[in-house]
Amino acid sequence: MAIFRKPKYTVVKVSKRKGVPDGTWLKCEDCGDMVYKKTLDENFKVCPKCNFHFVLGAYERIGMFLDEGSFEEFEKDMKPKDFLKFKGPKTYIEKIEKDRAFVGMEEAIVTGRGCVNNREIALGVTDSRFIMGSMGYVVGEKITLITEFAIENKLPLVLISGSGGGARMYEGMISLMQMAKTSAVLARLNQEGLLYISVLTNPTMAGVLASFASLGDVIIAEPRALIGFTGPRVIEQTIRQKLPEGFQRSEFLLKHGLIDMVVNRKNLKDTVTQLIDYMG
Repeated sequence: MAIFRKPKYTVVKVSKRKGVPDGTWLKCEDCGDMVYKKTLDENFKVCPKCNFHFVLGAYERIGMFLDEGSFEEFEKDMKPKDFLKFKGPKTYIEKIEKDRAFVGMEEAIVTGRGCVNNREIALGVTDSRFIMGSMGYVVGEKITLITEFAIENKLPLVLISGSGGGARMYEGMISLMQMAKTSAVLARLNQEGLLYISVLTNPTMAGVLASFASLGDVIIAEPRALIGFTGPRVIEQTIRQKLPEGFQRSEFLLKHGLIDMVVNRKNLKDTVTQLIDYMG
C-alpha cells in the first residue's frame, strides 16, 4: 500500500529572510525579548521592556553623555607595559593585544575635557570590554592626570566606572598602588573645593570600587548595576548564608546608603548638569 511507502518525516527547507541584515535585532540579556537595534539605539541602549542597560563602550558612552563635538581626548597613546612578564594561559601582552584589537583602545580608560549642556568638565570613562575595565598603572595614571587637570583648571570632575576586574592582577603590586594614588589625588581635589561626581555602571567591583569609584561627592549608579568588592556568589560560599534579594544591586545600595541616587542612562546628562549648577 502507498501509505507504508511514505517517509517517516518531511524535510522542510527554511531560507533566510531576505532584506533583514544581521544585527538588526538584538536579544535582551535580561528579559530575553528581541529588540529592534534602531529602537535600542534611540533609547540609549536600554531595553524598552525591562529597562536593562546594555554595556556601552567608552567612546559610545562619551558620545551619548557629552555635547556633540565638545570632547578633547588626553593621553590617547599611553600604553601598558608588562613589568612582571606575566604568564598564564595567555601572556599579559597577548591579552592586551587581543582586547586592543577588539575594543579599538590602547587601554581600559578614556580621559579628556568636554561639555555637558555647555558646562565644561574633566571626564574619565572606563570600558569593561578591555580586560574587564580593570585598573593597571595606565588607568591609575590617567585618572591622576585628569584629576590634576581638573584642579589646575577649576573644573568639575566626572568619572564613569565600569570594572568587573578591579585592580589588574597582571601587574601585581604596581596595580594595587593605583588605589592609593587615585585616592590621594582625589583628596587634593576635595581640598580645593571642587566637585567630583562618580558614576557607577554594571559592573563596578573590587579595587576600583574600593578606591576612586566610591569617593565621589555625589555617587550615581545606573539601574540594577552590580556594585561591590567581592561578588555575591563568593560571599555566599564564604559565609554559607543566602544573601538578600537584590544584594549588591544599585537599588539595594541606595536603600542602605552606599550611593546617592539611581539614574536612568537617558537622564544622566541632565542630572549631572543640575548637580554642577547646584554644587559646582
